[in-house]
Amino acid sequence: MSKSRKIPAKIIILVIVTLCLVGLFVESQTKLIQRTYDNFILDNRGHYLPCDKLPNETEVLEIVQRYQDIVQAIERVNPGHVGVEIDTSICPGKADLVIWYASHQNRIAIEAIIGDITFFGVPYRLQNR
Repeated sequence: MSKSRKIPAKIIILVIVTLCLVGLFVESQTKLIQRTYDNFILDNRGHYLPCDKLPNETEVLEIVQRYQDIVQAIERVNPGHVGVEIDTSICPGKADLVIWYASHQNRIAIEAIIGDITFFGVPYRLQNR
């Protein structure tokens, strides 16, 4: 006769808790779940940077003014349905760009115009509105 070995409930609970803690740690470092949700469900893209990693508001203003032709090209993707805004509401004294759009096709065109993960060094967020 073979004896079946039962795994104690405490060990199962310990393994589950450990996996949850590891998962939370990985998510806090990589934002993998948040990025996946933003990208595939909301059709958004964020930079997920903390305030101390954002440029000063004046730097962002200067870059946006210097590259106004690129800003206008982005807005021409779908006039009235695409916009570029400087956001200072989250981190006082710091800023990033919010680029909003109406469709996934708009997003693809915007990303092609920018061609980088920053707008000339300024982090940006893409928001499908």
